Amino acid sequence: MRSSFTPPRQVKIGAAAAFVGSTPRAIRHYHEIGLLPEPERGGDDRRRYGYEDMVRLLWIRRMADAGIALDDIRDAFTTPRTASVSADSGDGIAGTLERLEDSLAEQEAELRRQRTTVQRMRAEGSRMGLLSDFVTERLKSLPEGSLRQADLDSLLVTERIFGPLGAAVQATRFIALATHPALREDSDRVDDAEEALDDSVAVDDPRVLQVAVERHAFETALQTVIEESGLAEDEDALFDAWDALHPATADDGEGDLGSGRREPDSMSAFEAVGRMPYAFSPARLRCVELAEELSARASSGTGSTA
Repeated sequence: MRSSFTPPRQVKIGAAAAFVGSTPRAIRHYHEIGLLPEPERGGDDRRRYGYEDMVRLLWIRRMADAGIALDDIRDAFTTPRTASVSADSGDGIAGTLERLEDSLAEQEAELRRQRTTVQRMRAEGSRMGLLSDFVTERLKSLPEGSLRQADLDSLLVTERIFGPLGAAVQATRFIALATHPALREDSDRVDDAEEALDDSVAVDDPRVLQVAVERHAFETALQTVIEESGLAEDEDALFDAWDALHPATADDGEGDLGSGRREPDSMSAFEAVGRMPYAFSPARLRCVELAEELSARASSGTGSTA
């Protein structure tokens, strides 16, 4: 039964802090030092945070957890970026990471986790190194620059909610897109069509169903590529590798990516829906629902939506 809950388009500072695992005080400090632009305020004069704000907060949290100073994080964000994830791997941030690695090496056991993260980030040459090693291992065969920043943003959010295994499974999608240019073009086209379903488009506008049909067709084509290229088999191996690293316990839910598989301070998908904003118009949300209905009907062999 489909939930009628609609995710918020913007959230207040308390919900933003809870989602990223930070505090309102820390976020206010980010505003003060210019690390995070202060968002617009609502009618009650309180800050409202959208999707892009939350993604940036997640990156800040990951960098800070790796031991990178806030000033260096700010410099990394102010460095001009392109669509490629290799854009933030310049001499400045590389030099910062090298100095940080040297200091971590002197602090041994209690800082070993930070040092490992920094080493991985340096090896990847981008923010991909801030994702868990389980996810970066899944992506390491891709040519440099073949992933987009938006791809990494999505993996970051997924890892926050579902943990490394969930993000590694999602990475299959981005591997297929990165290695099939025509498929990437189709993905961009459908994404643009969905973004055009803004607040000016009515929920019952014929374009909503049209885009839903396009989304369903694309997802079907993507799944075909994943299966024919052997990526689906690689995905099965991911579960085996994860189970070997994290043996199941009596408290783990069978078949649940979340149970016993998320970060220690992560949250359930239900909690995340109420705290992570997505700027989806009613028309776009309806488009998502229709696309899901088309997929469900295709799976059951009952035909398409009228």
